[in-house]
Formats: sequence, structure tokens, C-alpha cells
Amino acid sequence: MDCGFPVLLAVDPLVWIVGGIVFAIFAIVVAVIVIMYGSLWLQAYVSRANIKIWSLIGMSFRRVNARMIVQAKIAATQAGIGQDHIAGGATTERLEAHYLAGGNVPNVVRALIVAQRADIDLDFDRAAAIDLAGRDVLEAIRTSVDPKVIDCPDPQRSHKTTLSAIAKNGVELKVRARVTVRTNIEQLIGGATEETIIARVGEGIITSIGSSESHLHVMEHPDRISEAVLQRGLDAQTAFEIVSIDIADIDVGQNIGARLQADQAEADMRVARAKAEERRALAAAREQEMKAAVAMNRAKVVLAEAEVPLAMAAAFREGNLHGSTGTGGPGKV
Repeated sequence: MDCGFPVLLAVDPLVWIVGGIVFAIFAIVVAVIVIMYGSLWLQAYVSRANIKIWSLIGMSFRRVNARMIVQAKIAATQAGIGQDHIAGGATTERLEAHYLAGGNVPNVVRALIVAQRADIDLDFDRAAAIDLAGRDVLEAIRTSVDPKVIDCPDPQRSHKTTLSAIAKNGVELKVRARVTVRTNIEQLIGGATEETIIARVGEGIITSIGSSESHLHVMEHPDRISEAVLQRGLDAQTAFEIVSIDIADIDVGQNIGARLQADQAEADMRVARAKAEERRALAAAREQEMKAAVAMNRAKVVLAEAEVPLAMAAAFREGNLHGSTGTGGPGKV
């Protein structure tokens, strides 16, 4: 017993030193955790966001912005869409996963809140998919609640202020339309954008005016253009639903038909002149040919006349030239 007591006295101070060091390290770690995450945890706790402090520590190791996640979870919880038991809700795990995927977490949460207030069926998974697809999900929800007006044509995209269409009577009409659309959440992923809507509406307006017998019919009833265009179902496979198409302005342009007829008449006149010139050239050439033929015939006559004296001389030499005698009978000279 006497031999063991001094050993215990020698070991006890070392144990106390090691224990003190471990306690100090533990206290430092707790202090660092409280300093770094205490305010965030307390903020989430009092807001009933149900985020554990270990989750906040894990976010740091996963390189997740803990403050952004906490604020988004608090907003979702206050709106009633952040509880873990709600299907399609904005849970902490889903918020973290969307952040790690490169998504805009605050924008998605605000879009979910607006959709809930507007009674639009939108869950977190769909909203996150829309956001990751490159679409502004918050703007899409706002457009679904408050329809958006698109100019057709859009001066910022095509640098044109009006659409040019020609009726059957040849008169040009310059039209400017305004298309009211709202977002189609079901077709937002993979659906065509505003450019397609503008192009389809412009095509429908030009086709409708082109099928009109006169430009006066279009100017008297511009609403018929809107009705005809809406019946074509131009919003198929697009991210928008067309609410209405309104003709904002119609101006009468040039009489394209009359100008084309004038151009055609001028072209016909040029063709007629060319053909007349061709006929005149042919007649002149024919005249020259006839003159050459006359000259050739005259030369032949001259040649024939020149051969007559030669023939008479030959007849005299050969004694074949006969004449009448004094008695009236034939005789030789």
C-alpha cells in the first residue's frame, strides 16, 4: 500500500492536465460552433424551420451556403410549404440538393409562395426542374397570374414596327398587333418561347389578310383577323397560352397590285418593242435580200443581152443566118 500511493499521486496531475486540455478543446469547438452557427440555428428554431445544428455543420462541409438555405427554409415554413411531411414541399434536403445542382434557391422558394397564394398547382420538384432548365420560374408564375402583353412584331427583336400584308385586291396593309399570353406551367419545360408565339401570330395575320377579297373588309372588321388567328391554335407546344390577340393599328400602304400591273404593262411594252424591232430588222434584211436579187437578175439580163450579138456573129460566120429573096422564097445571104 505504501508503495502504490506515491504512484497515484504522480499520475493524478497528468490525468488532470490531459482532461483539462480535452475540456478546453471541447469548449473551444463548442464556442466556434456557437459563434458560427448559433445565430442561424436560433433563427431557424424560433421560426420552427426544423433545421438541426448538425445539418448546418454538414452544409459547411458540403460547401452549401447555410445562411441562404436557412432563410429559404424559414420563408417556406412561414408560407406553409416547408414542412417535411408535406409532399412536394421545400424540405432542407431538397433545398440543399437544388443549391448543389446550381439552382437559384431563393427564386424557387418565392415562386412556390406566389403559386400557393394564387392557387396554382406547383410543387418543388417541378419548380426546381424549370429553374434548372434555364427559365425564370418566378417570372413564369407571375406571368401566369398577371398575363403578359407581347408586341407583334417586337421592335426590339426584329427592328420592325408593323407587319406588311397584301389583300387580294393588291392593297398593302401595315398591321401592329398585341398578344396577351399567360404561362402554361405544363409546357414550360421544352415548350417554345415568345419568339415562336410572335412568328406564329404574324404568320396568321398575314394569311388572314391575304385571304380577304379587299383591304376594306379588313379595315371594317379587324376583329375577324383576331378570331381567325385564335382558331388556328397557335399556342400549341409553346410555354404560353394565348389569352387574346388585339389589332392595335392598321395603316394602308402602297397599292402593290396596281404597281405590279404597271410594271407588268411596262415589261409587256418592252417585249412588244423588242419584237417590233426584231420584225423591222427582219423586214430590212428581207428588203436588202430582194434588192440583191433584183440586181442579180438585171446582171443576168445584161449578160444575156451581151450574148445576142455574139450569137448573130457566129451565125453569119457559119452561114446559118437566112433571109428572104426577091421572089419571096427563102434564100441564103
